[in-house]
Amino acid sequence: MSEFRWNPLLNTWTIVAANRQSRPNMPKGYCPFCPGKDKRITDDYEVMVYPNDFPALSDGIEGVWDVSTEELYQSFAAKGACEVILYSSNHHAQLNELSDAHAIKLIELWAERFEFYRQHSLVKYVYEFENRGQEVGVTMPHPHGQLYAFPFVPLKIETELVNAQKYFEKHQRNLFEDILQKEKNEGNRVIFETDTFLVFLPYFTDYPYGIFIVSKTPNVWISEFSSTQIAELAIVIKSVNGMFDELFNRIFPYMMCIHQGAVNEERWKDQSDFYRFHIEFYPPLRAPETIKYYASTEMGAWAAANVRYVEDTAIELREAYQKFINKHHD
Repeated sequence: MSEFRWNPLLNTWTIVAANRQSRPNMPKGYCPFCPGKDKRITDDYEVMVYPNDFPALSDGIEGVWDVSTEELYQSFAAKGACEVILYSSNHHAQLNELSDAHAIKLIELWAERFEFYRQHSLVKYVYEFENRGQEVGVTMPHPHGQLYAFPFVPLKIETELVNAQKYFEKHQRNLFEDILQKEKNEGNRVIFETDTFLVFLPYFTDYPYGIFIVSKTPNVWISEFSSTQIAELAIVIKSVNGMFDELFNRIFPYMMCIHQGAVNEERWKDQSDFYRFHIEFYPPLRAPETIKYYASTEMGAWAAANVRYVEDTAIELREAYQKFINKHHD
């Protein structure tokens, strides 16, 4: 059973999931996500929810999570849930190779699972993400992402919410609106945009190719998007995935992190005034075979350091995006 341990220095929880240490190395040629390899998957599928066999959050989403942080060292059962979101039954499929209709079903599944967990009052944050490539620790190459349902708002998300709220209180404007306007006005970091989404390298990002996808409409949750916007987001994510693969002509590793508003938290009931749905990418490559490592100042002091000017890498990404679009429309 996993547990949360209170970190009084950072005012947040550390997940201790010793069960994940015992995850087996899969035999060559075996993949539980492929039809016929596991008794839970017998037929081909487009998208599917699969239970996480080694969940970091394993104590469920029922009841309440009534914890105290008064004592210096506190631990509690790791309430919450973890799921695997399978993108395709094809072991070698890439996001950019899915049909538009298939990709739309994936975004719809993300929204459906978000809504499912939002209905449970114990859940305070629904975090959907994808790890892609061996460089970020992936041992299962079958196309998939994951979902964690937390009983608290994780520290990085809370930091974003707090700072966006402070900005709103000071300026009476949404921080994300101002970022979008600044990026569009300057233009040199924008990769592409659609009616609903702007894809750009933020002025402040700490990864050479660390793009953001930010909603231009005042939505904080994926389930708030219309069917038209869901379809738009599907094509945007396909295009980003294809753009990355064109960049160095290889499968491009990344961490794709969907940042949404908190749920079931009175403290953040007005978050739609100051927050915005967005997706952050953390790609570890700074060259075709060279990794940008997070070193001591970054991990130990949270003093991020980007080794490239994003005004330069944005040019490379725009060229890669155009290559992908030209191939896609040929």
